[in-house]
Amino acid sequence: MSQADLFAFGQALGEGACLLRGFADVEASALLACIEQLLAQAPLRHMETPGGFRMSVAISNCGSAGWTTDAQGYRYSSHDPLSGQPWPPMPALLSALATKAAAAAGYAGFQADACLINRYQPGARMSLHQDRNERDFSQPIVSVSLGLPATFLFGGLQRRDRPRRLLLCSGDVVVWGGPTRLAFHGVAPLAVGQHPLCGTCRYNLTFRKAL
Repeated sequence: MSQADLFAFGQALGEGACLLRGFADVEASALLACIEQLLAQAPLRHMETPGGFRMSVAISNCGSAGWTTDAQGYRYSSHDPLSGQPWPPMPALLSALATKAAAAAGYAGFQADACLINRYQPGARMSLHQDRNERDFSQPIVSVSLGLPATFLFGGLQRRDRPRRLLLCSGDVVVWGGPTRLAFHGVAPLAVGQHPLCGTCRYNLTFRKAL
């Protein structure tokens, strides 16, 4: 991240990781319009983990690859398992935001080919996990928050490492890579609230280079 971007937006979270406060604020309405169009093509669904647990977060994808989970395991697929059709293409607005945020965090040239769309409603959570289904760990993760605030848990390279608790508001973007690329992370249960753009929910867009 440049000194100017760090001064304007950034909060360092460790080597290779930072929180960009309000980075996507200006584009929030347009991003939500994109999300609505994408979900009309590939509706949200509650996936099942390999252990048989129904995820509390509702999920969809766009891009060349989409992240899925079922009894067979975690993986990326070019097609939506519900429809059998390719995932919707990633809109240029989303792709450009991911590239811009990654560059602001010091990862120039990042080109996401996968965007996981998560919808959190009150009580929904994401347990601590690593993003390790991608082929190239040299590429960062870019995570965009829209809607209700949420407590983001950002830990270390071991599950037992105590995570930091960070309040993420609409428009905040977290980027991590390099030494923290495989950091354990998650989201605490979402509190009840009302947001002028998203109503009673929170959306999270997680951009990755999957293939």
